[in-house]
Amino acid sequence: MRNNPVKAITVALDVMGADVSPESIMAGGFEAARELGKRLRLVFVGKREVISDFTDAHRELPENIDIEEAAYAVAMSETPTEGIRKKKSSIAVGLAMQKEGRADAFVSAGNTGAVMASSVMTLGKIEGVSRPAIAALFPTVHGQPTLALDVGANVDCKPFQLYQFGIMGSIYASLMTGRTSPRVGLLSIGEEKSKGNEQIVQTWDLFKKSALNFIGNVEGRDILTGRADVVVADGFVGNALLKFAESVEGFLTTKIRHQVQTNIFSRVGAALMKPFLRRLRMTFDYSEYGGAPLLGIGGVCIVCHGTSSPKAIKNAVITAAEMVRHRIGDNIREEMATNDNGIKNGQENKRENRGSGVIRPIPTSNQL
Repeated sequence: MRNNPVKAITVALDVMGADVSPESIMAGGFEAARELGKRLRLVFVGKREVISDFTDAHRELPENIDIEEAAYAVAMSETPTEGIRKKKSSIAVGLAMQKEGRADAFVSAGNTGAVMASSVMTLGKIEGVSRPAIAALFPTVHGQPTLALDVGANVDCKPFQLYQFGIMGSIYASLMTGRTSPRVGLLSIGEEKSKGNEQIVQTWDLFKKSALNFIGNVEGRDILTGRADVVVADGFVGNALLKFAESVEGFLTTKIRHQVQTNIFSRVGAALMKPFLRRLRMTFDYSEYGGAPLLGIGGVCIVCHGTSSPKAIKNAVITAAEMVRHRIGDNIREEMATNDNGIKNGQENKRENRGSGVIRPIPTSNQL
């Protein structure tokens, strides 16, 4: 009996519109294509002449890379509305490929607002999802990263929308990182239920009545300790948190370099600690996680930093392929349908949720 070959996952990679050059984006794509081999079909989306100049310079072009013509790029300075109007931009073409079934996922380091708006316009939202959210991974002292969402898609949120972020985050953390019954925390200014604004207090009540593994409020200091597997916040707070975290690696590098230059003893100590310092720097290196998934849309989309390195792009493409393999969107859709669009979240469903480990068993009345 012959084994059926594994169907390759097709990822459309936007090579235009980033702060870095298209060559840097494509270099990361090359790395992903080589690493995943026949499991991946990668499509460079952009101006053919730009892509061809780069690919022609590489004699060993991987067989699993194709090209899709896109006449325009969306500039970083353009508004999301202006980006949507460019029907033949690399963002529009890459997302259209997914809608038409010619791609399974889309990755872009281009204009974040345009990518988010175009994703919703082209792929739509999963039924029951009020607002999609951008999720980001933060390093922890235990090694397993914490997933935080939303980190920029929604500045103002209602309690039930924050609650839905917790559901989507739990599904992602469970399936992508293998955690059973992920611990969900609500970001606030104190651990007590009464701490926080009215939005947080009302959201706390929704989480507490749900079947999610809700551990209560968490504070900013709890993220790096790994107290929660999923941390929920609105996009305003989450984006400020993300931008602060992105500055840590550069701050550490600058302070260590300054200290090393101070005297000879520091230089000797730094030489002995070089392996440790390298590992510390990698811990806060955003490229280790690639990009941020946009959860809640009717497809797979990874939003990358505009200055993404080839390593970050490679990891983003690999993450996109993993999201397709784990059927993240389908699982979110099923969860929303099972739990009344995420509002009741299984309180009337007296069974464990599909045995996936996403939702813990429904608690008895005296546990609520």
